[in-house]
Amino acid sequence: MLYREAGQFKSSYEADGQIFPLRQDRLGIALLLVLAFVAIPQFASAYFFSAILIPFLIFSLAALGLNILTGYAGQLSLGSAAFMAVGAFSAYNFILRIPGIPLLLAFVLGGLSAALVGIAFGLPSLRIRGFYLAASTLATQFFVVWALTKIQWFTNYSSSGVITAQKMEMFGYEFSSPASKYLLVLAIVSVMALLAKNMVRSNVGRSWMAVRDMDVAAEVIGIRLMRTKLLAFAVSSFYCGVAGALYAFAYLGTVEPEAYSLDLSFRILFMVIIGGLGSILGSFLGAGFIVLLPVFLNVFAHALSLPTSVASNLELMVFGALIIFFLIVEPHGLARLWQITKEKLRLWPFPH
Repeated sequence: MLYREAGQFKSSYEADGQIFPLRQDRLGIALLLVLAFVAIPQFASAYFFSAILIPFLIFSLAALGLNILTGYAGQLSLGSAAFMAVGAFSAYNFILRIPGIPLLLAFVLGGLSAALVGIAFGLPSLRIRGFYLAASTLATQFFVVWALTKIQWFTNYSSSGVITAQKMEMFGYEFSSPASKYLLVLAIVSVMALLAKNMVRSNVGRSWMAVRDMDVAAEVIGIRLMRTKLLAFAVSSFYCGVAGALYAFAYLGTVEPEAYSLDLSFRILFMVIIGGLGSILGSFLGAGFIVLLPVFLNVFAHALSLPTSVASNLELMVFGALIIFFLIVEPHGLARLWQITKEKLRLWPFPH
């Protein structure tokens, strides 16, 4: 009863094709954006911005990029961190070598650079799939990190390989405080999430899902596999590249290859699995779960006075157990649980 669409009539194709067709969804998203843009900056602390909100938004964007490739297009990838690294180093070099370039343009160019790399390393998907494609993208991870480490031009010939990211300035305003960085990251993530939501509902998104479900049948009905798969790699890598640039500039403050290790790729994959494959909302739910879980585990470990080594191993064990749990009990992740909740709200308070 709380989530019924009865009485909500649509008199045009534009109204029927809205991103959020139900009034409840539109109100919920509007309230969520008001809370994120207006209320939270008034009360949150600097630690809450820097340690929780900013990494949550950045990882949500990276998980969204991987979800486009794996959840919607069905192409398994283990190289998300490599595309993030390409975006971060590209944005750094664009700002370094093109004086006066706008910050957002540098982020966009960093994402486009990651998209080009994604297309190049997505070519094997035309011939291989499944585990072999995962191994191919894993090779991407090692190759990109090796190139960024060995080719000193990318790090501006830094002896340590760790370079400080430039200040984030736009329209004469410097995003130096945690609150200002949070608002910038939130604005970028919100726009890109809405674009992704609209994209997966378009012909492009339907082509991705057709290839995911059965690529042979998709090719029979006229979908061009090469263009569809490479477009999925390009869009996914673009999102990961922008996320990598934000990760370096808004969160770490440094640009270093070691920050984009294989462990980061697996963490992003875990976010997609726990949040839900093929779901925009699932990318945010999975990122929130992965970011908040270590915080709760640390509080729990300190409450029990556990040693640091035990606490770190506890985090790994809980991660593994949860992934196994979701794969067995609810393969579609937290997003599916939310969908079931909405279906129950349609009939509440009446029994099924």
